[in-house]
Amino acid sequence: MVALSIVDTNGLAGLTMRSLAEALGVKPMSLYHHVPNKEAILDGLVDLVFGEIEVPPAGIGWRDGLRLRTQAVRRVLGHHRWAIGLLESRTSPGPATLQHHNSVLALLRESGFSVSSTAHVYSLLDSYAYGFALQEASLPFDGPESVAEAAESFLTLPLQEYPFLVEMLTEHVMKPGYDFGAEFDFGLEVLLDSIERLRVESPAGLPSAGNASAGNASAGNASVGNASVGNASVGNAKSA
Repeated sequence: MVALSIVDTNGLAGLTMRSLAEALGVKPMSLYHHVPNKEAILDGLVDLVFGEIEVPPAGIGWRDGLRLRTQAVRRVLGHHRWAIGLLESRTSPGPATLQHHNSVLALLRESGFSVSSTAHVYSLLDSYAYGFALQEASLPFDGPESVAEAAESFLTLPLQEYPFLVEMLTEHVMKPGYDFGAEFDFGLEVLLDSIERLRVESPAGLPSAGNASAGNASAGNASVGNASVGNASVGNAKSA
């Protein structure tokens, strides 16, 4: 996965047709035998990232399933920070992307959430996970080992002007073992408690497999077909 390695190391700006060709040891023009343009490569990269995000397994309860999936989103985006603003931007989703979304929607609908509640819950948890991942990527420290050092610069603040800020730093943030990442699980449980109120007693109007496949096959097949070129560029361009 040469393209994935490039963006993990150098960000999206570091991925060009030339840089990919150099990494593969081929001429830039030879890439166009496998991929039409850079956008197709980005489509393939997004599908690879979605493929890394764990989806709720069959038979799991809705709360455990949503917790597992939301934690996985944060974890994977921590490994691929360049993807935070890219995952929901593509118009040609690949098979892993489609399967991911369908699995999460199925968990919610089959657990008694209405169509509208399912939409609300999905949007809420994605916003939380993406936002937290973005905040983590922007913090001036990396992990609990360096947080105290970063916080020390605030200790010169006049206590009388910012008493609650100084209190938070000295009584919480700078305590041994503090980990900003732990706030994610706390917030997630608060959200899951609130989501419980949206759940209905039993699912109603669930789509049948036959109707779903008949109504959506053309769109799904088109998406898979469009994304295959992007995946080929990521995984197979070296054959050039």
